[in-house]
Amino acid sequence: MGISALTPPPRPEDVHETLLEFADNRHLRDLCGQFDRNLAQIEHALGVHILRRGNQLAVVGTPDQRGQAAAILQDLYARLEGGREVEAGDIDAAIRMADFQRDTPAPADQLEMFQQGRFEIRTRKKHVEPRTDAQKAYVANLFKHELAFGIGPAGTGKTYLAVAVGVTMLIGGHVDKIILSRPAVEAGERLGFLPGDMKEKVDPYMQPLYDALNDFLPAKQVEKLMAEKRIEIAPLAFMRGRTLANAFVVLDEAQNATTMQMKMFLTRLGEGSRMVITGDRSQIDLPRGVASGLKDAERILDGVEGVSFNYFTAKDVVRHPLVARIIEAYDRDDAGQIAG
Repeated sequence: MGISALTPPPRPEDVHETLLEFADNRHLRDLCGQFDRNLAQIEHALGVHILRRGNQLAVVGTPDQRGQAAAILQDLYARLEGGREVEAGDIDAAIRMADFQRDTPAPADQLEMFQQGRFEIRTRKKHVEPRTDAQKAYVANLFKHELAFGIGPAGTGKTYLAVAVGVTMLIGGHVDKIILSRPAVEAGERLGFLPGDMKEKVDPYMQPLYDALNDFLPAKQVEKLMAEKRIEIAPLAFMRGRTLANAFVVLDEAQNATTMQMKMFLTRLGEGSRMVITGDRSQIDLPRGVASGLKDAERILDGVEGVSFNYFTAKDVVRHPLVARIIEAYDRDDAGQIAG
């Protein structure tokens, strides 16, 4: 098992050894693979030597190479401990993920980049750059605060940018999972009459969240992460009773959450998590007389440490230019009716 011919040979003074110990020899055997073929795959990709010594693996290479290989081996071992198999495709995915993580700044570093005027969110499929001052301030707060609100009309990138930041944090290893939710208000009593199982009933209401995810990650990776429960998309009602730890959590269309639902959701926030609430106060679909939890949250949480509010207007619409003009026309009409 040798160093890849594509990898420049390291200087002798840079080559050292990292020793990893694994408690379960059965899992270690599966980690190495038949005839150590899994180790050979990692060696070839990263340009390291991996030597097996009893229940230990010695990784030989430069500091960067050793760190990357060690992280991949430990992640794959944890996969085996969780009862899942390790195949060639899983190793390839782990190698690609580790390679991306190496170039993905931590939230604090990302915030510093934004403060320096470098506005870019890096995801698997594309790099996203906020286009307006309001969007830049919003994204900076997504990295800075544990609870961030994005409020404004459709087309201003509230949910899109939040999902982009969530994908970046997941791929960078800063959170363990992404949880995307929205109220399925229109389903109401009719939900039981819709065809299919519960997922098929609520999926139409979740489609905008699926669309955003598929913009940032390959479809197969989205399916894999969802199967592993590292990405969850669920109606707001499904959040009751959960504690959402080490997760990036987005509540979309929050204007359609009731006050009690909003309180329930906000109090799900667990250790190591970040939560984003997005909504449009002009698009409330709740029954007449039912207060919007988004409006109440604005009033109640104003000034609370660790909570940020960002507001968007028609000037921040990044869809078709006509959308901004339509929103402005409706805003003028609403203002005229109030004045009258």
